[in-house]
Amino acid sequence: MRVITFNTQGIEQAADRGFFDWMVKQDADVICLQDIRAREYQLDGDRYHPEGYYPYFFEAFDDDFSGVAIYTRHVPKAIMTGLGFELCDYQGRFIQADFDKVSVSSLFIPSGLKSHEAQKTKEEFMAHFMGHLKKTLRKRRDFIFCGTFNTAHRTIDLSNWYANQTVSGFLPSERAWMEEMLGDLGYVDAFREINKAERQFTWWPDYNRARKLNEGARLDYQITTANLRKLVKNVSIYKDEMFSEHAPLIIDYEGDF
Repeated sequence: MRVITFNTQGIEQAADRGFFDWMVKQDADVICLQDIRAREYQLDGDRYHPEGYYPYFFEAFDDDFSGVAIYTRHVPKAIMTGLGFELCDYQGRFIQADFDKVSVSSLFIPSGLKSHEAQKTKEEFMAHFMGHLKKTLRKRRDFIFCGTFNTAHRTIDLSNWYANQTVSGFLPSERAWMEEMLGDLGYVDAFREINKAERQFTWWPDYNRARKLNEGARLDYQITTANLRKLVKNVSIYKDEMFSEHAPLIIDYEGDF
């Protein structure tokens, strides 16, 4: 099973840059998109409904916020939108598709870079989501949380990390949150199961020089429950084309879900 996650920074702009032409060639089973910046009624055309895929959208109620989507080859058993708290549901930040054995979600954690208030919002969201992660462990199925976490986990996940320790996305409290998820709770960073190398980034600032020099951060993840650890077979970050400031993260899992 191939799963792709990608932050579009606007699904229309990504489509203009050829994302869907690329996507249909990847033979992916599930594609999780974040920050689509569109209403569902705006996505009715064939452009956003590639043949062979079923699309599901969760739009933001406020135009200033994100929206997420899932494209899947197979009709899910169920679709869940939101997590029951306003920061997530009003801003369209979570959608989940349930299959026979595994649930796959598209998640967009807020960025805290804009202001002190934005950082407080991010921290509030992370606290709520940590509660969801703990509840998830009590369920008798496996999960893949795909999306933009807007935090680099370790020093190898961020260029110029030493100078960024007081910047949102690499604060000690944010890294401790990642450690609790991936350590104490036992969740798995699927990409790092295969690729342990430095400078494996999924995001670069909005200028070409940063991308060419590979000066960025790994902000996009596929986080799984522990049972899926041994099923991670191949991982890659697609950089040949630029659909947004983020790059698609592609992971192959053994078997069907």
